[in-house]
Amino acid sequence: MIETIIEKSGVLKPIAEKIYEGQRLSIDEGLELFNINNLSLLASLAVWRKKQISGNKVFFNRNFHIEPTNICMFACKFCSYRRKRGQNSAWDFDIPEMLDLCRKYEGKNLSEVHIVGGVHPDRNLDFYTELLRGIKTILPQIHIKAFTAVELDYMINKAGLSIEKGLEKLKESGLDSIPGGGAEIFDEKIRQQICGDKAPAQIWLKIHEIAHKIGLPSNATMLFGHIETYRHRIEHLELLRRLQDETGGFNAFIPLKYSNANNRMSSIGEIGITEVMKNFAVSRLYLDNIAHIKSYWPMLGKGTAQLSMNYGVDDMDGTIDDSTKIYSMAGSEETSPAMTVSEIRDLISAAGFVAAERDSLYNEIV
Repeated sequence: MIETIIEKSGVLKPIAEKIYEGQRLSIDEGLELFNINNLSLLASLAVWRKKQISGNKVFFNRNFHIEPTNICMFACKFCSYRRKRGQNSAWDFDIPEMLDLCRKYEGKNLSEVHIVGGVHPDRNLDFYTELLRGIKTILPQIHIKAFTAVELDYMINKAGLSIEKGLEKLKESGLDSIPGGGAEIFDEKIRQQICGDKAPAQIWLKIHEIAHKIGLPSNATMLFGHIETYRHRIEHLELLRRLQDETGGFNAFIPLKYSNANNRMSSIGEIGITEVMKNFAVSRLYLDNIAHIKSYWPMLGKGTAQLSMNYGVDDMDGTIDDSTKIYSMAGSEETSPAMTVSEIRDLISAAGFVAAERDSLYNEIV
């Protein structure tokens, strides 16, 4: 099959041959992939590459989210989620309220709780360590994936600790891994335009680097489809690839499509599905050392996420149980995101792949 793909790849034949031989693509070759209009070729190469890593499987897990607050001291222009204190539709859960959410899942077959929210100016490291300990008391076997690098930067600095000491304190309290949010786009000129008051790219990378080195794996993301160029995307992927070479700590990469509803960048049109699929395919081909590419279905919608499996994606995230508002507030068609295990399995099977339940570290659950 791959030989046929290579023969039909035309001007991309040298790149297709490198992919087949397991050679690393350069930034210029990544740009060439982005600039080509032959989407079917990109899809074929990405699916071939995906199958070398995970066979015909597409993964999912059983999870729910806790979003402690949408009150945030930062004002990212692309954000539809953030509210000021006292503003309509703002929320601010205290620890007992969040632990009550966890009690709903006692005795249920779940593997992960995902915790992210706004950077609340009054919350500190002790607040979150108490939350982690409380969750582990109620759900001792659950994997806690929590706090973006932006949240971590604020709470650890506020505590007057080094990144390593702060992460170690969180790990001792029950933190098992960290999500990939807050990366946005690493180029500092673009970052200044869309989220200039947020922690810079080098802080995001440093927090993930140290997390990996103390035994906290993580995911990585990229916000795309706004004012960035293809070069900005490839350079973002390149920085992730370099860090992964050093630490090996990234479990998955999650491209996040910019949604233009209800934010200060709403005048920017949203990219179409062709561009979304191209981004998945190029990400799969360029990130040769990150095993999994995730299509986050609450953001994209179930149909688009299903289509992405044919562009190199091998993970769908999880059941969610209508526990996140981040993308519904940004205009996602999934206004109450929840899927049963049976629905996820059917979605994956209908795309021609084999559904594989996993834990947070991609160990398959039989």
